[in-house]
Amino acid sequence: MLLWIVLIVLALALFGFGFTMHVLWYVAAVLLVLWVIGFFMRGRMGSGRSAGSHR
Repeated sequence: MLLWIVLIVLALALFGFGFTMHVLWYVAAVLLVLWVIGFFMRGRMGSGRSAGSHR
């Protein structure tokens, strides 16, 4: 986490606030896509597992 903060501060200092916000939007979009994929994958895997674990 500290590495991310250092990278963001470094990008902010070198390229300015606009560039940093542009990059953060791309990072947020990638994280959102990964979260949605993980949510659906967990839902598919979890549905078979949880159905067998109920008594």
